Amino acid sequence: MLHRHLTHQQFTLAAIDDVIARGKRRDWAELRRAMLKDRTVAEKVLRVCLVHISDPYAQRYHFWKYYVERHLA
Repeated sequence: MLHRHLTHQQFTLAAIDDVIARGKRRDWAELRRAMLKDRTVAEKVLRVCLVHISDPYAQRYHFWKYYVERHLA
């Protein structure tokens, strides 16, 4: 996914936030593969989601939070 405000394609916290907020199915699949391959990516996804979890309408973040928690357990 090309990020609007980032000059790299690595899974930094900002890039993960961008993928979750604006990404399409293909972008989510790429994030999922990276998360399953590298535990640090999964931990970053969880960190990003925890910031947004207080918003009940941030359903994408709720989804990813629960998904990551199941895979980190």
